[in-house]
Amino acid sequence: MAAQFVRYTPDVEDDDPDFDRHVQTVIEKTENYITDSVEAGGTGQALRDAHAKGYGLIRAEVEILGGLPPEYAQGIYATPRTHEALIRFSNGSPHAGADARLGAATGLALKLFGVPGPTLLDDEPDTGTFDYANINGPVFFCNTVEHYLFIQELFLDAPAYFSQGRPGAHRFFTEFVTGKGTLDRDDWAWDEFLAFLRLSRTKPLNVLLSSYWTMGAVRHGDYIAKVRITPDPQCAAAVVRRDIDPASAPEVFRPALEAELRERPYAFDIQVQLCTDLARMPVEDTTVEWPERLSPPVTVARLRLPRQDISGPENLDRMDSLSFTPWRVTAEHAPLGNIMRARKEVYRQSSIQRHKLNRQPRTEPRSADEVFAPPG
Repeated sequence: MAAQFVRYTPDVEDDDPDFDRHVQTVIEKTENYITDSVEAGGTGQALRDAHAKGYGLIRAEVEILGGLPPEYAQGIYATPRTHEALIRFSNGSPHAGADARLGAATGLALKLFGVPGPTLLDDEPDTGTFDYANINGPVFFCNTVEHYLFIQELFLDAPAYFSQGRPGAHRFFTEFVTGKGTLDRDDWAWDEFLAFLRLSRTKPLNVLLSSYWTMGAVRHGDYIAKVRITPDPQCAAAVVRRDIDPASAPEVFRPALEAELRERPYAFDIQVQLCTDLARMPVEDTTVEWPERLSPPVTVARLRLPRQDISGPENLDRMDSLSFTPWRVTAEHAPLGNIMRARKEVYRQSSIQRHKLNRQPRTEPRSADEVFAPPG
């Protein structure tokens, strides 16, 4: 069975000689946006440059399943046990405000506690935490940090484009495909643009009903994988507030999430899809969906959300004080690919800047109780 899965080796990733220079430019633009967001963002606080608006911070637990095939029982999934955890649901936009303005791209960020082994973050190797930062789409619209330079700029300025109606939208789309005029015609970002259109057409749903994927590939011990967090079918069937109409009220996603969790527990399956073919399941092209017929996702853990009350501003304050990054993992689960590598230092520096401007201590918690403890 193991022979069908591609084994991880460092050469599955491409080398980019300009990578460090491009990453530094992204960091500078990100820090400038976060600084300006204190006044421009409308909340009086420094905002994240993506997932700026959160919908709730939730207590949870992750049960690593026993009896897994050896190819899936890798890294943290090698030993059956239960981890305390936290979830942050959020909108993918870099802007805050009414839900109708932000689109239906949402994220599920997951933090596990009590995970042994050092993380891949040099400044916090021994926190005992492990993060996922997943989105509600199986593809992403950016493959390289070079492309991210102009895509980031477009997304940060998106309200200005789309406030001008169709002419503004046409200009946004043209500048996306052409890299704001920097790309040769043969290199126009058509694949990225089509992936963006696919994600932009995501139907608004209760965030409990979406599936959430790692944005790109990750190492899975000896193998290469994508990780999906998908609703338990029985729990999903019990959700009352299903379709979401962002035009019906300024806030729609958070109230629906609050109400469901107040009334009943919930659960997701954490699933691993192993790579079987690097050509059809590429590491460096996040616009390509990995076909499930080549490798069906296999459930390796259960993510359980007990009934709880997440209402109140203190829930959002606690959520905002946390940081989530796909690089707060052990080496057996390292993110792979150009754009995933870029997230390491960009996320770290943006978190440092945001916490500094908001006068929040930037310390990684050791438990959910520590996060939810009363102030003082």
